[in-house]
Amino acid sequence: MADDLTNRGPQDRSRINLSESWEVQYWTKKFGVTEQQLRDAVKAVGSGADAVQKKLGK
Repeated sequence: MADDLTNRGPQDRSRINLSESWEVQYWTKKFGVTEQQLRDAVKAVGSGADAVQKKLGK
């Protein structure tokens, strides 16, 4: 099945996918951080949304 580009939220909200620009936008807005801060947090703790949120102090 093809991606539904009208749905801008991630399919799996427990994981952060940095390879999709719209998903990076979603997470940076959700956490109120820059793209670099998000990338640094994912690099430090992995792609789990809960772990990234905790790392960012949000």
